[in-house]
Amino acid sequence: MKRLLATLIILILIGFIAFKAGVWWLADQRLAEARQALESYGVLHRGSISSGIEGRLVLKGASWQDFELTQPLDAARVELDTGSPVSVLSVLFDPASMPAQWTLRLDGLGLTLEPTMLRNWVTAEGVNSEGDRALFALSCAPDPRQQLSTGDLVRMGITGLSGDGFVRQTPGALHAELNTVSTGSLELNWPEARIRIQDSEVSVASGTKPLNLTLRDGGLMRRVAAYCAREAGIETGEWAGRAMGALTAGLEARGLVASEQLRALYRQWLLEGGELAVSLQPDQPWFGIPVRAPENDDEGLSLQVRYNGAGVPDVYLTKAEPVIQEAPDVAVEPVVPREDPETERWYPADLESADQWIDRQVRVTLSNDNVVEGRLVSVSERELEVARVVAGGEVAYPMLIRAITGFEIWRRGRPQ
Repeated sequence: MKRLLATLIILILIGFIAFKAGVWWLADQRLAEARQALESYGVLHRGSISSGIEGRLVLKGASWQDFELTQPLDAARVELDTGSPVSVLSVLFDPASMPAQWTLRLDGLGLTLEPTMLRNWVTAEGVNSEGDRALFALSCAPDPRQQLSTGDLVRMGITGLSGDGFVRQTPGALHAELNTVSTGSLELNWPEARIRIQDSEVSVASGTKPLNLTLRDGGLMRRVAAYCAREAGIETGEWAGRAMGALTAGLEARGLVASEQLRALYRQWLLEGGELAVSLQPDQPWFGIPVRAPENDDEGLSLQVRYNGAGVPDVYLTKAEPVIQEAPDVAVEPVVPREDPETERWYPADLESADQWIDRQVRVTLSNDNVVEGRLVSVSERELEVARVVAGGEVAYPMLIRAITGFEIWRRGRPQ
């Protein structure tokens, strides 16, 4: 009997170790594939890998460094719960075999803000990447074309974004939440929707029911309105009117006119913020916002909207003749240089901030005119280290900073 018990304990121990080792190895392989698939957009650091016998996969100290940001998005803990050890092994072996019910938790999310870390919230000349006028333009300067930037957020006292999030998939719905500290929250509930993973691509299969989205600003919009109005030297009401004008001009350029209730709702949100709940159809034009014909402007469908718990009627758009308004010839340039995400090439960078580009592709020019290209590995006060691929492996090249005359980054960014 003792021998049988000892044998069972040994078998259980061996099975436990095999499960742990299998989860670690499979997770390492899948995350390596994810890093390779995302290498044109940024650098994924997986952190440490652990697991639970109940079907949990846990990453600690993970981060994502987007090529358009100078600071990474950190996650203290990322937990995927599939419900059973068999399920987690199956998912890691074949991501397309996600079970009908699972949960992803993101704890300790953090992003440090800097004055020059992001592209402008609107593109050059007040248009988007397709050449259309921007719909949502929040001006924070006397010139209405100088838009709200991360530099403004830092001056407002918002030096970072932090919070937690989770995604819960059930057989009948997809639910997700993002809760931040002092900057609001976002809640999504989408009946009949399901996240699918196929050939390293993530997609969402939707049903016939709309997506219910709830946005709470946590007092952020009042702070933004007060700050931007002060910077522009006008009253908050006039500032909101300026933002309303940008929305109206953007819609008119697209041949649309917002209903009176839609304009009033947008203005109220700019000034007071609060809780906004809408029902959207992502697969429909304008996310399901009804677009009425001019002759039927007094009747028809309205977008389902609730503001601070009260229903808002008559929220819709009306078709009209496109109106193209010319932008001013002269505008004050924003503090943050405008960037074009479609342009990718070598860009000069400040050597003093080289530690912000760890794991990025760099090109270093030395005082003897030698040029070294490779992945930036480390930066110290005296030298920086660049790794180059040689014969299937990497060889690190340390270089004294005093011998460096040029430092460039391969990225999407500011076209000359």
